[in-house]
Amino acid sequence: MITIKDFTFYYNKKRPIFDNVSFTMKSGIYGLLGENGVGKTTLLHCISGLRFPREGSCKVDDYEACYRNPNMLQQLFFLPEEFQGPAISIDTFAKVNASFYPNFSDEQFRQYLNEFHVESDRKMSELSFGQKKKALISYALALNTPITLLDEPTNGLDIPSKAQFRKIISAAFSDEKIILISTHQVRDLESLIDPIIILDRNQVLLNNSVQEITDKLLFSITPTVPEGAFYWEHTMQGFVAVSPNHNKEESTMNIEALFNAVVSNKATFKNLFNA
Repeated sequence: MITIKDFTFYYNKKRPIFDNVSFTMKSGIYGLLGENGVGKTTLLHCISGLRFPREGSCKVDDYEACYRNPNMLQQLFFLPEEFQGPAISIDTFAKVNASFYPNFSDEQFRQYLNEFHVESDRKMSELSFGQKKKALISYALALNTPITLLDEPTNGLDIPSKAQFRKIISAAFSDEKIILISTHQVRDLESLIDPIIILDRNQVLLNNSVQEITDKLLFSITPTVPEGAFYWEHTMQGFVAVSPNHNKEESTMNIEALFNAVVSNKATFKNLFNA
């Protein structure tokens, strides 16, 4: 579990990124969404212990993340958006680094590499950005850490690789794990992420499961704008809309429309979901 309580963080005190924020994360493939500059990567750094809170706490299980206790670090892996590949083979990279993680599976690692069509004897420094990203995703998931943090993992992946990424993530997930994915590529992950966290500067606007969201919101495509819609946009198929779900109708969540509805109605959504 990740527990963030009364958390304040800033680089410049006049413009705090998080100001007295509290929320928790349990099991799930979390989607971490937000506009540029709201602190998605900073939050991943804080959970990893790479940034210190100015006030409050950020705990991974019972460990304060900022102390980077070795027992905590065995349970967590953070894959940044960009990574400078060393001049060693993928095999050597895994052999050297995986020794710090007791649940690493070499069998899974090679399976994921094979599914991504990445050769393990290639030097990391010679790989393209996309190939390097696939090698590191394979490594991260084969570690089998209870908490995996991924910053923009689909950046640099081609369309077939994005589909493979979704397949591998689904296979690697279990009910005891937290996989937290920070992304702008919401359509790449729409069928995968649940729950969803939407950040705004200084606050969390949403931290709810897909079921909780669709219980309260109706996602529709209609010839006209529904009365009372929180958000709508005109498309070739009609009006894509997000409305209050007064009649408890079933609908399929449109994550891009959800995001736009939330950021356009911040106070309303915070009240609706008690964020």
